[in-house]
Amino acid sequence: MDASVAVFNGIKMTGVDFVVSVPCINLKEIFPMIDDDPTMIHIPVTREEEGVGICAGAYMGGRIPAMLMQNSGLGNSINALASLNNLFHIPLLLIMSHRGCEGETICAQYPMGQMTPSLLDTLDIPYVVPTIDTVEDAIHYAWRIAIEKKRPVAVLLEIGFWEAE
Repeated sequence: MDASVAVFNGIKMTGVDFVVSVPCINLKEIFPMIDDDPTMIHIPVTREEEGVGICAGAYMGGRIPAMLMQNSGLGNSINALASLNNLFHIPLLLIMSHRGCEGETICAQYPMGQMTPSLLDTLDIPYVVPTIDTVEDAIHYAWRIAIEKKRPVAVLLEIGFWEAE
């Protein structure tokens, strides 16, 4: 199965109806699928912390939100995740293209790529690292954990995930 289709299917199966996205080369094929789905609202943003706030409002308004982003944007969103989502117990599904890990060809991606799991741990944000065969269930599982723990949960899609296509 195509990796982008598998991620979209997982989002759809989970009942996500509100998606905020930040541009990312690996996630770009998913955005038109979301736009074409009449059950989903898609809000592209330019900064991750902006997306965190918009998703929090959507959740409080009864939506099931997800934010699609590259892991490098985690640094931009730390304050919003800690002082909004974690403090006020607002769940959020973070679907992240994880750059800077094994297989990365751009050296500038390595620092944040190496720090991503530690930053998530520091923020007490659980995360899963699925394969293409498990991504649909992993996204659904991540949202269930987000609801149970009332906090963000991340799905890290490593470079090998996209190369499995």
